[in-house]
Amino acid sequence: MHQLIIMCAALLMATASVSASEKMTLKSITQGDFAAKRISGIDPLEGTDQYAQISLDGSQIVQYSFKTGKQTAVLFDVNNTQGEKIDDFDGYLMSPDGKRMLIRTQTQQVYRRSNKAQYLIYTIQSRKLERLSDGGPQQSPVWSPDGNQVAFVRDNNIFLVKLLYDNSESQVTKDGKFNEVINGIPDWVNEEEFSTSQSMTFNADGTMICWIRYDESAVKQYSLQMFKGLSPEKTDFATYPGSYSYKYPKAGEDNSMVSAWSYDIKSHRTQKLEVPLAKDGYMPRILPTKDADRVMVYTMNRHQDELNLYAVNPRSTVAQLLIKESVPRYVKEESMESIRMGKDYILLPSDRDGYMHLYLYNHNGQQVRKIGEGNFDITDVYGYDEATGDVYYQAAALNPHDRQVYVSHRNGKTERLTDKEGWNTAIFSGDYKYFVNTWSDMNTPYVYTTRDNNGKVIATHLDNNELKEKTQRYGWAPKEQFSFTTSEGVKLDGWMLKPADFNSGKRYPVILFQYSGPGSQQVVNSWNVGSMGQGGAFDEYLAQRGFIVVCVDGRGTGARGAEFEKCTYQRLGNMEAKDQVETALYMAKQPYVDKDNIGIWGWSYGGFCTLMSMSEGRQVFKAGVSVAPPTSYRFYDTVYTERYMRTPKENPEGYDDNPITRADKLSGALLLCHGVADDNVHPQNSFEYAEALVQADKDFKENYYTNRNHSIFGGNTRNHLLRQITSWFEEHLMNK
Repeated sequence: MHQLIIMCAALLMATASVSASEKMTLKSITQGDFAAKRISGIDPLEGTDQYAQISLDGSQIVQYSFKTGKQTAVLFDVNNTQGEKIDDFDGYLMSPDGKRMLIRTQTQQVYRRSNKAQYLIYTIQSRKLERLSDGGPQQSPVWSPDGNQVAFVRDNNIFLVKLLYDNSESQVTKDGKFNEVINGIPDWVNEEEFSTSQSMTFNADGTMICWIRYDESAVKQYSLQMFKGLSPEKTDFATYPGSYSYKYPKAGEDNSMVSAWSYDIKSHRTQKLEVPLAKDGYMPRILPTKDADRVMVYTMNRHQDELNLYAVNPRSTVAQLLIKESVPRYVKEESMESIRMGKDYILLPSDRDGYMHLYLYNHNGQQVRKIGEGNFDITDVYGYDEATGDVYYQAAALNPHDRQVYVSHRNGKTERLTDKEGWNTAIFSGDYKYFVNTWSDMNTPYVYTTRDNNGKVIATHLDNNELKEKTQRYGWAPKEQFSFTTSEGVKLDGWMLKPADFNSGKRYPVILFQYSGPGSQQVVNSWNVGSMGQGGAFDEYLAQRGFIVVCVDGRGTGARGAEFEKCTYQRLGNMEAKDQVETALYMAKQPYVDKDNIGIWGWSYGGFCTLMSMSEGRQVFKAGVSVAPPTSYRFYDTVYTERYMRTPKENPEGYDDNPITRADKLSGALLLCHGVADDNVHPQNSFEYAEALVQADKDFKENYYTNRNHSIFGGNTRNHLLRQITSWFEEHLMNK
């Protein structure tokens, strides 16, 4: 069962021809003029070779054949319904039996993954459209397995709608209250750091609802000040500012108290599920199984180096431990998120042997086999065909920057299903007979093909040749891969973008872009490469203005095994900064580089690493830009920070090495940028850092963006931000 949220529609290419002399503009980048066309929102229909997808114009939900790529049915048409009428919609949720769907409209974003919306029940055969509820917007609805009931959350409480009883609505919980108790959806930190917006499920026969309850009453509150602003304008705050206050647990502070519950729909009995959990533990997931007497509950200890999978009987409330995953330092969030379950199996990713491989268990928690041998990471899990025993997955087996799709057969034989080096992803049909393959590399935009489960190409659906020709007309230069070894003996990989009219006899200023966060990758052989997406359009813009743009993934980044990734444990920013300084020193030795004009920039963790690198001690950066940086991990949330740092009480030395404590060592001209309404990395980080710089008598410039969150966009905001970054480097790195 897949909840599909319509992704940003691919922007159409400009049809007017562009003269070779015409240059890119920041407006063209921020407007998405170089965005590739995408095939998004593919929803495989269980057990079939069909999938559903929202039409390009957003007016229909259409059924297609994986094999042919051709349309086989129109499942929903916004202009052809009986009963309720709506003008548009932006998402849907198919019922398990395929007879109905929930249509989502009037969506209001809450946090990164959550939203409130008006949902409507649509019956495909009769085209009847009716409102799910008249009581106000709904959150995170869930279908019962038979498609006859829907549970949803409103105002932190769970409600139930019975379709066979004239859509009668009843309230399941009544203790939900803003900033105190949440039922069925996660609080801010669980949503953000465990990548989920849902904490509720039916059991297999639809007789019970099970959910996680979050008591956040003891969690401390953070308040963001809101102003009138523009685009959009908040007229309520025209004279006096307002505020948005929510519960945000910072490192070492109290989290929500979590517990699992069940509700018997017939008897109306509510029970607490007896899932073993320490007082400060986490409950990242509650999921259905094919057994009415079992739901799956995941738990983690606060250090996050132990993950437990419990099978829980929602009637007796008894929990049985099936799998205990315990690894050094921490269990990766991505491995927890990528667990796959079926009728008789659990497929668990683990880096217990030093690399991320897969472990197949039966439904009793007994290991059946291991998938993946060798010094490479399996990076995504596509599924397990119970009929054949085939496991489908993505892996970085050729090198850390490449992704290929593989199948592992029951007899242990492994086959590669994709044939071109670069970046391959897959979406498999419900019967595992076909998959849609997306391929790109760092100089070629996305190509979509359908393949059979032997990897044979059946059809090409989209090749983005128009975009490739457009980038050529605009004079884009190719990105080049390179490697070097640091003074500490660490081999690092990177990519480099030189101006199209590059002259090896000249010396060019260099801008380092990086993110550097745990498990992340920026050095990838993918069209998704680059600082701001669109194939690195902003990096190309900088190159056209005379810069060499360089990106290197240092220690702590992903797809090179557990030791390389986890070596930064309890010392975030230390090794990462050293590796960026080493990159600058390596570049300074190149005959075509102006060694006195090297800059660095990054966003979020990249902003943090920028500041750590500029204050590392070796004064190699003449200028830098730090956007939305955490400046002390004492200010950041519990789940993310403690995963890598433990608590401030346990690891004071690690926490106390940060940009604020290094303020007196800052070297180079610094531009600091932050959104004043950033609910993720609070503006407190930049405010406190700015004060530390003032007291250290360091010159710097700061730009704050009114009412903008961590993404700093809306109206002209992103265009303004990128212009500040460009101008800063031109002012400080260009010898004019």
